[in-house]
Amino acid sequence: MTVLGCIVFKHNPWLVVIAVLICGAGSWVTARLVLRAFGATGLQRAGWIFLTGISAAVAIWCTHFVAILGFDPGVPVAFDPVQTIVSLFIALVGSLGGVAIATSRVTRFAPAAGGAVLGLAVALMHYAGMLAYRVEGIVSWDRTYLVASIVLAVAFGAAALQRAASRGPGSELSVAALLATGIAALHFTGMTAFQVVPMPIAGSFSNPSALHALALAVAGMAFIIAGAGFVSYLLDDSVRAESVEHLRAMALSDVLTGLPNRAGFNERLDREIARTEARQGKLALVGIDLNRFKDINDLRGHHAGDEVLRILARRLASLLGHEEFVARVGGDEFVAIKCFGAREELMDFLERLEIALFRPIRYDDWEVVSGASLGVAIYPDDATTKAVLINNADLAMYRAKADIAHAVCFYEPAMDEISRARRTLAADLRDALARNQLSVYYQVQTSVASREICGYEALLRWEHPRRGFVPPSEFIPLAEENGLILTIGAWVLREACSRAVSWVPPYKVAVNLSPVQFAHADLPRLVEDVLRETGLAPSRLELELTESTIFADRERSLTVLQQIKALGVSLALDDFGTGYSSLDTLRSFPFDKIKLDQSFVRETESSRQATAIVRAVLALGKSLGIPVLAEGIETQDQLALLAGEGCDEVQGFLLGRPAPLSQIIASGQLSLGVAGAQAIAAG
Repeated sequence: MTVLGCIVFKHNPWLVVIAVLICGAGSWVTARLVLRAFGATGLQRAGWIFLTGISAAVAIWCTHFVAILGFDPGVPVAFDPVQTIVSLFIALVGSLGGVAIATSRVTRFAPAAGGAVLGLAVALMHYAGMLAYRVEGIVSWDRTYLVASIVLAVAFGAAALQRAASRGPGSELSVAALLATGIAALHFTGMTAFQVVPMPIAGSFSNPSALHALALAVAGMAFIIAGAGFVSYLLDDSVRAESVEHLRAMALSDVLTGLPNRAGFNERLDREIARTEARQGKLALVGIDLNRFKDINDLRGHHAGDEVLRILARRLASLLGHEEFVARVGGDEFVAIKCFGAREELMDFLERLEIALFRPIRYDDWEVVSGASLGVAIYPDDATTKAVLINNADLAMYRAKADIAHAVCFYEPAMDEISRARRTLAADLRDALARNQLSVYYQVQTSVASREICGYEALLRWEHPRRGFVPPSEFIPLAEENGLILTIGAWVLREACSRAVSWVPPYKVAVNLSPVQFAHADLPRLVEDVLRETGLAPSRLELELTESTIFADRERSLTVLQQIKALGVSLALDDFGTGYSSLDTLRSFPFDKIKLDQSFVRETESSRQATAIVRAVLALGKSLGIPVLAEGIETQDQLALLAGEGCDEVQGFLLGRPAPLSQIIASGQLSLGVAGAQAIAAG
């Protein structure tokens, strides 16, 4: 009897079809599960090994049992229940062991070895099951087919799990095909080896209908168990997909506000640019920077700042319509995207953004209007690439931030020229110190009562080789943005102290501190080192800083100022009357002088409010015992007003313009000791 003959003539064709379906479905589920087992670790791998072993055992044993129930030996048959259970146990143990060995990773041959064990389990299960198969006749075996069936099972099992270990493209189907082929080949080749010589016994019979019903019941359970394995795979896939989607959403979302973050913005912008190109439309990118957010953090604390951001985020999210998008990309920075056809659509969107950003925000018992600066760049009018579009929107936003009259600014090509000019100037500033282009000028500070000189304020100047003198208002912010202010600030302090040490009379020298310098540098140590190196008496050095400088971290600022005071250096509060100017600052911090901002002095002749503020500051200084120096004195009337109100010191063009030290010496206001004169001559 041939294998084909065994299938065609010795089996019920319908049960053969069912057995093949069980074999194929079970092998496919097993293949999917074993691939997951190869990719897992730890307890997860143990779980997948268990599910894979169960699925494989069901495919092996149920295929065999249904097919053998469909086999017609031509004589009455029966089954030994113990041997039948033993065959099922062999299938379970062999499948679990084979998969465990294959996924053990102890050697690169482990998958093939595990597959061989699985194939051997298929063979042992089959022939153990055949021992449970009772027929009325003499059973004999064709040794060639028997050996061939075992070899086929072992070979296909080893090939299947070795293929599963590679986990390459198409591995799922190929593993399922190899497993199914190995199981089917074993069964039908083994059944071809099975031969019976009938020996009828009177009264013996079997019930084919009952056997067929049993086969259908076994098949039903097989499909249920295989389905359960497949469902567990699907559930795991679903959980994985949900987890991945959740992690992706977290990665693309801002934790504080719930809006998309920078990564989410970049992904969305890429998609919108592609869509805009496809339909030949336009896309507006809006850069948004809050105007007074730092003030909120400084005055109310970071918890208040966080709440303001959340409120604004909810407002922005609620106003979005079709093809509109908003993300938070930084501390107080947002971006918006608007796809539009008509210009009116964009203007309507910008108007809605302005309303949301400028509407007052109530939090606890206070109200604040943050406001924002908006910069707009349009694709493809203003840029043809994503990077250029983002850069142009930033340029427009910075222009809006500099222009207090306009909250929204559209990109213009001239902005590139301004940006390039700033970058060029910043590069020149890096070389200015090494090329001796920086110098220190001095402006006299005078006592109002005695008209005697009290000291000089050191002022940084930059003489550019092509542009001439660059205003400090232009290059100081550049130095702060690029971190150059740390080096330049240390040089100014050292230069001023080294020059002042030889002044005769020994006037004070006042040096300004940048907020960046105050925040980042180890200022007390720098001051101490400069005083030690130059030999200047600490009492002759006065450091000036604005109130905004100390607001970022009040506790640290107080510690730093106390350390500087301990050196014997005096402190002046510069630009008083602008910015925060709170009485708590004067009470909490050890300032030795108040410098009244020149903007108030300039307006005293035309503004009653300015005059009232000047008088109030002078009265405050007297009550606190802190001297007040008024800046920006340009007329005799201003000086007379300040003298009448009891101002202590003044500074301004009326009394002396900033000048090089050599010019001040030439005017006779001060002279130098021998060492100082030699230093001037050498310089």
